[in-house]
Amino acid sequence: MPLVGMGTSSYPPTNMEKAKSAIVEAIKVGYRHFDTAFVYGSEEHLAKAIAEALSLGLIKSRDELFITTKLFATFAHRDLVVPAIKMSLRKLELEYVDMYIIHWPFKLSKDVKSLPVERELIEALDIKSVWEGMEECKRLGLTRDIGVSNFTCQMLHHLLSIAKIHPALNQVEMSPIWQQKKLREFCNEKGIHITAYSPLGAFGTQWGDNSVIECDVLQEIANSKGKTTAQIALRWVYEQGVSLVAKSYNKERMRTNLDIFDWSLTHEESHKIAQIPQRKTVTFASILGPHDLVLDIDQQL
Repeated sequence: MPLVGMGTSSYPPTNMEKAKSAIVEAIKVGYRHFDTAFVYGSEEHLAKAIAEALSLGLIKSRDELFITTKLFATFAHRDLVVPAIKMSLRKLELEYVDMYIIHWPFKLSKDVKSLPVERELIEALDIKSVWEGMEECKRLGLTRDIGVSNFTCQMLHHLLSIAKIHPALNQVEMSPIWQQKKLREFCNEKGIHITAYSPLGAFGTQWGDNSVIECDVLQEIANSKGKTTAQIALRWVYEQGVSLVAKSYNKERMRTNLDIFDWSLTHEESHKIAQIPQRKTVTFASILGPHDLVLDIDQQL
């Protein structure tokens, strides 16, 4: 898995041509890992971009790319998992994805049409049966590996106790202002890789904010090193042994977000970042509504 990936979630949704052009540009500047999901509505955008990149000779084969997509909560049922990944593969125009992950740690009723939702449409996730469906996806060759997203230590512990194929990855919010130290230690001990989403705080969305980019500590370090605040945040994530996905359709920011490998943070700078007050920026309550099950998961995360 390339350690820096491009996210494709947009709110409000981006039109096909703009999204396709941005992804093609990302391939031009060096991105090889792309993160999508059924609920993002970007799987078809990615498909068209891959086809164009191949036709332009930017890549020689699809195998040069690492593609992650996700099982949405409305399909979190044993009998729906394989049909769901097959639907995603049709949209992606691919025979397989590199990583297929459970997107949210609960189930939503198929009657969900918009967000936020009513409490009765949210159900606890039957991890055992859904994971059996995920394992079947891998056995069928529809995905090279399987994982989860937004899983707590407790959820992972339960999953590991019943899984025949262990999760390769847990994708969670992580940034200098939400450092996930306990979860990182647990996943490292269990051999589960972490991918950080919203490493820049998901600014520009209705759920995130600018608290990473506007963090005084990160800005001070950026100024002293001649880097952007975003680069400091991404480099910190990378130095924790974590891969990351950051979404930007701005060509210059795409380039600078990749420019984090030939320099490092000093011990003093890392220590300053470790002291930043912690605050989660993306919560399920802000997306789905302040329901008891949702609030309980947010509190654990």
